[in-house]
Amino acid sequence: MESVSNALPAWQVRLRRTLFFGLTLLTSAAATGLLLDVLEANGVTGIEVVGLVLFFALFTWIAGALWTAIAGFGVELAGRDPAGIDVPELAGRPLRTRTAVVMPIYNEDPVRVGAGLTAIWSSLGRESEAHAFDLFILSDTSDAHIAVEEEALWQGLSARFGADRVYYRRRRERSERKAGNISDFVRRWGANYDCMIVLDADSVMSGHALVTLARAMEAHPQIGILQSLPLPAGRETLFGRLIQFGARLQSPMLSAGLAFWQVGESNYWGHNAIVRLRPFAQHCTLPRLSGRPPLGGEILSHDFVEAAFMRRAGYEVRQLPDLSGSWEEVPANVIDYAARDRRWTQGNLQHSRVLIFRGLHPLSRVHLLTGIVAYVSSPMWLALLLLSSLLSAIEAAKKPEYFWPGFQSLFPHWPQIRSSEIIVLFGLTLVVLLLPKILGASLAMRQRASRAEYGGSARLCLSLLVEQLFSMLLAPTMMLFHSTFVAQTLLGRSVSWNAQERTERGVTMRVAFRRQKWHLVLGVVWGAAMLRLAPQFFWWLTPVLAGLLFGIPLTVWTSRISAGRFFRRHGLLLTPEETAPPPELAVLESAGEAIMQLVSAAGSAPPPPVPPQVPPPLRPRPAYYPQQRKSG
Repeated sequence: MESVSNALPAWQVRLRRTLFFGLTLLTSAAATGLLLDVLEANGVTGIEVVGLVLFFALFTWIAGALWTAIAGFGVELAGRDPAGIDVPELAGRPLRTRTAVVMPIYNEDPVRVGAGLTAIWSSLGRESEAHAFDLFILSDTSDAHIAVEEEALWQGLSARFGADRVYYRRRRERSERKAGNISDFVRRWGANYDCMIVLDADSVMSGHALVTLARAMEAHPQIGILQSLPLPAGRETLFGRLIQFGARLQSPMLSAGLAFWQVGESNYWGHNAIVRLRPFAQHCTLPRLSGRPPLGGEILSHDFVEAAFMRRAGYEVRQLPDLSGSWEEVPANVIDYAARDRRWTQGNLQHSRVLIFRGLHPLSRVHLLTGIVAYVSSPMWLALLLLSSLLSAIEAAKKPEYFWPGFQSLFPHWPQIRSSEIIVLFGLTLVVLLLPKILGASLAMRQRASRAEYGGSARLCLSLLVEQLFSMLLAPTMMLFHSTFVAQTLLGRSVSWNAQERTERGVTMRVAFRRQKWHLVLGVVWGAAMLRLAPQFFWWLTPVLAGLLFGIPLTVWTSRISAGRFFRRHGLLLTPEETAPPPELAVLESAGEAIMQLVSAAGSAPPPPVPPQVPPPLRPRPAYYPQQRKSG
């Protein structure tokens, strides 16, 4: 079958990236120039130079998001990117390749895993090319009772969908976490398949999405990894609904913008993506970093590194933002969200060791760097805010000198306040922060059908204001969490490998106070100091101080399902997955009870004395994967 080519000329790719990086740096340079002009009015000190450097770096970070959103907005208005993969063009192509759908799990709730797999495999069964897929449940579970339920789940799925289609393996030796789990599958059974689609325990994908990904890989043999856009769905707590609404409104546009300037040097997020197995086995082996954890040892955030190695081997890594039918769940409350970010912080900081590896594509290094900055930016913001507070307190304590010593003048030297530059800088900052959300809302309001999916134009706009208010109030809490995580990692405190909390649990006041009491103390001390030393600057800090002072009750309240349902009853924070649920998400919700009965019956049985290894009875093929080599 002929491959489909959609490669841009090299000069057009360079033009796209030159525009993106040029406009990003120009925007941050303009903002930094305005701030420098304000500071120069009364002389620039050494500490202000440090603040300028921090400001430039942080403004570059948010300006990059702005221009990615603008690029995505243009692509969405145009209909599609000519350099992207044409999803409708793939329809009807018969599949000649075989694909394994793999779900690595570790002490996960078997009911949620089973419901998700039932939704996925039921949807796939309606596709004409379903025969080209097999399912692998790859367990690293250490809890013997959960393992019994997993086996019962596997047997139930096998009885329903076919024993020759659904396989289960539980590892005895659980090295290298999820990456090792996937690597074990690739070594043992990867030669039987051309590609694998990697799922997380909370992933749901439609059969159409699975088949389209496989068709795209068959039509584009130069692609090594193809990442779909998993949209958050399924949460009812207020915090979960805030995340879902914000991501649902902006993620398609941002993903289109990323695909526009990254083209074939995109990134991999570790799930809801298809991977070509032969180059993955040959080139994507993860090295063990020298030294001890947290910055040495096993690489935790494997996905960015695997994408970098795949591109280094000459294969493209692409995004497919136009593909619908890919979903995931987000943590239901601030505490669980932060716990997940604790692992990602350590994993992303390890990428500082990978940045210097030989042969990586420059954009792969950019991806690794942005992953680091995603968490390091929080202590940078905190440092900039504290520095600004210190400077304001110093300036407020100064007595103005109208006649400089040693300078003869008939007229006094009046302190200058460049209010026009300050207003322009403030306005530019608001534009950079808010315009992406406005553009996302504008796209949603283009057509009557899409407006209705968000509850109508008025409710959509009101929801946007609600989401922005809560984002502003919750941001200081996340800033301090991330700053703490970065400090813990740099001080040598490694994270433990625990199962992710995926339930919609509410957070008690006691738990929130224990986790955020120092946030409250900082907010009280900081606010009192500014009110006493620099009352004018205090009012500029009120959004940050309010988030710290009210962080504990906000964490508690936003973790409540009742609070989320209150907004839903009033038509706020709605998403298309709620107003027009796709069949897969409807099955996910309805399948839970049957799966619960299945695993509950097995849960009363004694745990097996030895973890089972259930190799699939597959006909062996020649092992064309050579010995995996270390990368570095």
